[in-house]
This record gives sequence, C-alpha cells and structure tokens, in this order.
Amino acid sequence: MFAKQWLFAALTAIALNAPAHAANSITGAGASFVFPAMTKWSSEYKKATNNQINYQSIGSGGGIAQAKANTVAFGSSDAPLTPEDLAAHKLRQFPSVIGGVVPVVNLPGVNAGQLKLTGELLANMYLGKVATWDHADIKALNPGVTLPAKPIRLIYRSDGSGTTFNFVNYLSKLSPEWKTKVGEGTAVRWPGGFGGKGNEGVAAYVKQIQGSIGYVELSYALTNKLTYTSMKNADGEFVQPSFDSFVAAAESADWANAKDFYLVITNAPGKASWPIAATNFILMSESPKKVDDAKAAIEFFKWVYASGDESAKALGYVPLPDTLVAQIEQYWATNLKY
Repeated sequence: MFAKQWLFAALTAIALNAPAHAANSITGAGASFVFPAMTKWSSEYKKATNNQINYQSIGSGGGIAQAKANTVAFGSSDAPLTPEDLAAHKLRQFPSVIGGVVPVVNLPGVNAGQLKLTGELLANMYLGKVATWDHADIKALNPGVTLPAKPIRLIYRSDGSGTTFNFVNYLSKLSPEWKTKVGEGTAVRWPGGFGGKGNEGVAAYVKQIQGSIGYVELSYALTNKLTYTSMKNADGEFVQPSFDSFVAAAESADWANAKDFYLVITNAPGKASWPIAATNFILMSESPKKVDDAKAAIEFFKWVYASGDESAKALGYVPLPDTLVAQIEQYWATNLKY
C-alpha cells in the first residue's frame, strides 16, 4: 500500500512539474534537391529551440502530392506551382533557398570542371543523337581532353522530381527538338537511359557506372566526389558550378513581379551565371488540418532565414537576400493567417 501511494505521489509531482507545452515535432516532405540543407537546418534548429523538424526526401512530385492532400505541415518542390494550381488546392508557396543542377560524369582521367558542354549538346546526348564520348561534337568543344570511344550511359530521375523539372526546362530553352519531342515536367518520357530515385540514386549510379552522365544538385556532386562539367551560359561563357555562379544567376530574378513567387531561373543572363540554377519552394495550406503544425513550420522558416545562411553556404546553396525575405514575410501576413 505504501509503495503504491509513493508511486502515485511521484507520478503526480512529475506531471505537475512537466512543461505546459511539449516541444514541437512536425513533418515536411518533398524535394531531395534541398535535403542536405534541410537536414542541417533541422539539426541546428533542434539544438537552438528543442523543436524537431522531420523532413522526408521523397522528391518534388511526392512533396506536391502530400501538400495537396494536406497531410504534412509543409511540402517542398523545386518546380513552382502556377498561381492557378495553388488556388485550386488552397495552397501558397514561397522560396527557401537557391542552388544549382549540375551535370556529372564518370570518365576516368577527366577532372571536375574540365569537360565542357552546351545545352544543345546535352539535349542531343539525352536524345540519343550523340551516343559515344568520342563524338565529333564533344571533341570539338574539348580539344586536349582524352575521350573514350565508348557509349554514353544516360542516367535520369525515376521519380517525380524538381531537379528533373529544372534540367528539362533548361534543355527545352536550348533545344527546340527536345521541347517538341520530350518537353518539360517533374517527370517526362525519356528517350533512353535508366533512372535512379532521388538525387541520391542518380549520384550513386553515376559513381558506379563508367561512361555515365547524370544530373544532381551540387552538394551531391561534392559529397560523392563526382566529376561535374562546365557549361556554356546564356552570355556564351563557359562557367563552373559554384556558390558565386549560382549567386550571379539568382541576381537576375525579378521576384517582386512574380505572383506567388512563380519564377524559373534557368538560362539566366550574365557572364558569370550558372545556366541551370534552381529555386526550392515551400508549399503550405491556407487551411491546414493541424494549425499548430503550420504555425511551427512558419517559425522554423523564420529561423532558417535569420540563422541558416552559413550552413546553406557551406553546402553550396545561395541564401535568399533580405529584400526577398521581407517580401516573403509580407506574403505570410497576407495569405497564411493562422
């Protein structure tokens, strides 16, 4: 009897001394493009606030689907939704960070940044018109580079992907034939090759298969020590993927006149601009099923904009400028009244 009374008293004391509100734990899902940054931000946010962000890297297509189904606190996509699509599903979107899609190859003896490609040539490779590494069009751009007389192994994303969206959007701008035959989207009918799931899957395939080419967000290329290419940009300059070349591309973006931040920044002007720069977007419901989770998500992104810049830069992403953050905060106040 005494033991039971003691146990009851102890449990009551614990309950009375527990914090009135447990730490928040919310779930977001979507683009693998932003997964390295989201993982780092979530870890640092947990240390700073004791609040937990569980981000699932399921691709932009999955992030869009879950946001439309209202099953997560926030979705994430590198392909922006049109204002009409947002309105139809009572969603809103805003940018989180800017990065770059990078062609990567597995060609022994070729160093990172050494191989030069153009958008037209890249399209012809994925169309199957340029099928071997010693093709005259590749050799003409790369005198002095040893290129094998071997087939080009094409790798693409098998899942709905914002990385794919930006890659094929870029190819469509440079190649009328690509635009007509394949077109754009988070998933397209690829003429050849085979697919990997997520940026993680494409990086793994390229790392394993000699003679392959794929496309990933820069941090995946750096982390996996993949050989990225140089690309000819809209001003006719060959540039390498870097924080500075992503910043140069981002500076051309006219966010002030982009309704619901609907803007794609591939093939941006500027001598230093990386031509396949991309923005990650966050999707949130106007009428969330769990209002407290939506509020917690907004608090997380407030923290990201205020304290997440250095960790984003370290991974090769470009944090948003203060003017754009102010525009986003006004957008929240107008459209996400929780």
